[in-house]
Amino acid sequence: MTVLSLDRVTYAYAGATVPALRDVTLAVEPGEFVVLAGGTGSGKSTLLRAACGLVPHFHGGTFSGRTLVGGLDTREHGPARIAGVAGTLFQEPETQVVLGTVRAELAFPLENAGLGPAAVARGVEEAGLALGIAHLLDRSTSELSGGELQRVALGASLATRPALVLLDEPTSQLDPVAGDELLGVLRRLNEEWGTAVVLAEHRLERCLSAADRVVAIRDGAVACDAAPQDFLTWAAAQAPDLQTPGARLFSLAGLAPLPVAVKDARAALRKRGLDGSGAPEPVAPAPPPRSHGRVAAAAPAPRRRGRDAALELKHLWLEPRGAEPRLRGASLTVAAGEIVALMGRNGAGKSTLLRVAAGLDKPTRGKVRATGRVALLLQTPGDYFLHDTVAAELDGAALERAGLAHLADRHPRDLSGGERQRLALAVVMGGEAPAALLLDEPTRGMDQPRKAALAGELCCLGGEGVAVVLATHDAELAVAVAARTVLLGKGDVVADAPTADVLGGGWYFATQTARILAGAALDPAAGAALLRDRLDLAVKEALT
Repeated sequence: MTVLSLDRVTYAYAGATVPALRDVTLAVEPGEFVVLAGGTGSGKSTLLRAACGLVPHFHGGTFSGRTLVGGLDTREHGPARIAGVAGTLFQEPETQVVLGTVRAELAFPLENAGLGPAAVARGVEEAGLALGIAHLLDRSTSELSGGELQRVALGASLATRPALVLLDEPTSQLDPVAGDELLGVLRRLNEEWGTAVVLAEHRLERCLSAADRVVAIRDGAVACDAAPQDFLTWAAAQAPDLQTPGARLFSLAGLAPLPVAVKDARAALRKRGLDGSGAPEPVAPAPPPRSHGRVAAAAPAPRRRGRDAALELKHLWLEPRGAEPRLRGASLTVAAGEIVALMGRNGAGKSTLLRVAAGLDKPTRGKVRATGRVALLLQTPGDYFLHDTVAAELDGAALERAGLAHLADRHPRDLSGGERQRLALAVVMGGEAPAALLLDEPTRGMDQPRKAALAGELCCLGGEGVAVVLATHDAELAVAVAARTVLLGKGDVVADAPTADVLGGGWYFATQTARILAGAALDPAAGAALLRDRLDLAVKEALT
């Protein structure tokens, strides 16, 4: 028996004129690891909602076809019944966490399954250890960072060891180490327990090596269903926006086959003598900013910090009563027109620093100075919506600029994660440009074309004199827009330097291109140019 079967499923949200899913037929066998790929609004999230029964029971609309989950027909069984066989994690984990402490949240599904106290206690401990949140078990869920909350929500969905796990952008708020650890947990569940995994993801470089199949969704329909290697070949010809940075690097350099993982890429370059091991090269200077293969508007050069500073944070401490400090003397100065990437592990204090800078939280010690309005877009875009339709949130011109005019009649909750993010950003910007714009994980749920558009927009804002600080785990975005990167440790700045210096040679805080080329280049275009030079040199040496 398949654990998930969709048979000619077509679905349209209430009031929508175009179906979100069109004649989708898909089967997932026990123990399969399936990655869903596709652009923002392509239908990936809707497919997962159909697989867990939220479509049509919660979202309404019109539904045809048949969906079976663990043998249960979603037309006859609602989300509560289906949750017994399918664990689910959506893009906004804060909406799935309902209890006051992490321990209680992880115990809740086990208690609902009727397990005894000893089995519940064991399950909580195992979930905490597996996801690296054992140290958070007695913490209040209201005190967690976005990435920590994401791991807690995932732990709750995995605690009962369901036959099927449905995941929507599960690594979107996780630092590189936590993202790798999470995927390791999923691989162990998949390989050792036979749990089937269906994972929707935009950053495919993180998960392709774990996948048995990749299903590409385009305009609500299945466009490709193939093994990872075959999917990359298809994407190179039919959907370049779905290529991983490593595959794009090889494509631009004229190399084949396209690599699924960094290990494959390095082995292929080593075999061709193109890995640079014969003559070690220094890390290349930061190339002109690019965004996922597209040239973005030039990012402003770093400016001297001084009188033109739009935002100054000096020796900030935030010490909640009875808890560890969240900020420990952090200082940051951002010049007008400068774009700074703020990176660091989950819980390092990135979101806290942005909240203090925007005035949402008051520091225990230290000073905040800004030359004008400070606009902040938090990780929860749904918090910015007040109306029942997208059109009611913004005027027509603003909707056009955000690329959301075609969704004017939709309810904000029915938008994809990337669409909600874009809508919230337009709301935050308002009618007048702020002195400083702070963004917390702005590419959460965004596909590559939208990231490119965001990169261009941020660079334009920088050119207009807006100081931009973006907290992100997306190294590709940081390279595309930020001339400077600040790395937070545990509430304090541990590195503040040009982006090429911070992201050029790391193991985790690095682009996929940098990992493939040992830091010799940061983005696929610069890396491909380097490989072509090496190839030309190898040909000349062979001829002589």
